[in-house]
Amino acid sequence: MAAENLQSLVDSMKEGAVVKLENKTYEGNLVIRKSITIIGSENTVIKGDGTGNVISVKAPHVRLSNITVTNSSMSRDSSEEYAAIKLYTNNNVVDHVKVRDSFHGIYLSQAHHNTISNNNIVGMGKGEIAGQGNGIQVYYANYNHLSHNKIEKTRDGMFFVYANNNRIEENQISNTRYGLHYMYSDQNYFKNNIFTMNIGGAAIMNSNHITLKNNQFIFNYGNQSFGLLLLQANDNHIEDNTFYMNQRGIYLDQATRNLFLKNKIIQNQIGVEMWASSNEQIFTQNQITDNTIPAVTVAGKGVGNSWSKNGIGNDWGSSFPLTDLDQNGIGDFPVVYHSSLHQLLEDQELTTFFLKSPALKIYEKMNSLLERDEVMFKDSHPLVTKTNHHLLTVIVTIIIIFALLILIKAKAHV
Repeated sequence: MAAENLQSLVDSMKEGAVVKLENKTYEGNLVIRKSITIIGSENTVIKGDGTGNVISVKAPHVRLSNITVTNSSMSRDSSEEYAAIKLYTNNNVVDHVKVRDSFHGIYLSQAHHNTISNNNIVGMGKGEIAGQGNGIQVYYANYNHLSHNKIEKTRDGMFFVYANNNRIEENQISNTRYGLHYMYSDQNYFKNNIFTMNIGGAAIMNSNHITLKNNQFIFNYGNQSFGLLLLQANDNHIEDNTFYMNQRGIYLDQATRNLFLKNKIIQNQIGVEMWASSNEQIFTQNQITDNTIPAVTVAGKGVGNSWSKNGIGNDWGSSFPLTDLDQNGIGDFPVVYHSSLHQLLEDQELTTFFLKSPALKIYEKMNSLLERDEVMFKDSHPLVTKTNHHLLTVIVTIIIIFALLILIKAKAHV
């Protein structure tokens, strides 16, 4: 089969046909107008001419599998945003596809109920982020399932705009601007994804009722970087996620009624940064430990933010030693954290260097002595860690031993 005949071959197929491609390179700018399946071999490549989409799917129930797609238009001046694969229809499957040298990787445009799985999308790298598109773009597209994709070196890993009720699972995204980017997209479900080495792990903006569960936000680092950003985002459910070694674990601005439950927020420079424009957040049963700054509120206090729910707070680690005399797992006294960093964060963004510097503790101590610090959070029902339980057991044992010794000594003098 000659490469230049691929469009003719596809046009000649009947509805429901299966096209099996050989180990060679075929000419792209292919337009699919019938419900067919295209399956490649190990080294099958479909290469565009650099002037449009490499593959445009304009029929429903199309499957593309086991091919490499490359060389879409990189133009940013066109009214159409080009991609290696662009879906305009519903109920399609794209799986085991490699995307290279294209503006967007896979683009869903008003396309619903599609399955995008086990694909590998590689962009041009951080030096070219501004000049390229996103790994997977979902535009006015609902009820799609995106799973087991690996995306790296694109502008954003996945970008959702006006896209609702999508399910996104088991994806790996690295070395992008934002691993996940939501704009005006509601009721999406995001589970078991891994974000690492991005400028921002996930940026959820103007989007509501998102569920983020059991995702990992790891080493998303740099000045103003974050694991998760909620900006004008409301009623979202964030549960069982890991935020580890980010510049900020969680960053909240103009966000309302979000629930943070059973997350691990560990070894970030700032665990939680919350601006006064954010109200009615609930933090409960989270592990917020070993961060340089556990939590900071900026530009004043929001309204109705709570660090516990139903009498259950958070685990703050060894930085806040607790007693638990009734052994119910809740500390006998609240955890209250004072800091003066809110002013620096408001006036001029802290740099990574200052957060890592020994000068940070000196700055905090000086402001504490001058009474310039403020309460950043109060957890009225902090959780007692196993370490604290062990410490309490040791203390109680020592007290009992001393009491016995005093009693024995007193009896000896009788």
